[in-house]
Amino acid sequence: MKTKDRRLQFLQELLLEKKIRNQEEFLQELESQGFSVTQATLSRDLQSLQVSKVSDGIQGSYYTIPQNRVPHDPANSYIQDIKRGLVSVEFSQNIMVLKTRLGHANTVAAALDILSPPEIIGSVAGDDAIIVVLREGCTKEMVLKALEEVLPPSYQM
Repeated sequence: MKTKDRRLQFLQELLLEKKIRNQEEFLQELESQGFSVTQATLSRDLQSLQVSKVSDGIQGSYYTIPQNRVPHDPANSYIQDIKRGLVSVEFSQNIMVLKTRLGHANTVAAALDILSPPEIIGSVAGDDAIIVVLREGCTKEMVLKALEEVLPPSYQM
């Protein structure tokens, strides 16, 4: 694989894993992986990947890549939706409340519904919160274990 192709693939993967807020962060990540590029080359790479900046509603903006530029894996795109939008998780008996970034609740709830872990009956979303009803007899630990793949590391057990 050509160096440029490997670099573009790395940038795509990086954008799915991290919120990169400026080109300096991109350059540092690239350098840590052995890619030596100028800011101009990075700008051309980002343009060719159709990368844009979006507001996260909290800390400013970050770079994102259109879903059609990512190799299509439906489960992975839903997992990424959850990881991008989720802020916190709380439990009260058989109810789980997910707090999300403003405007992300519907996307996160839809992703949960599509992934449909058996421990979850269903969910109702607002703008920045989701109420999730757990199946009778399911514990917090069981639900967190079932969602281990989709929850950001800070929520995993």
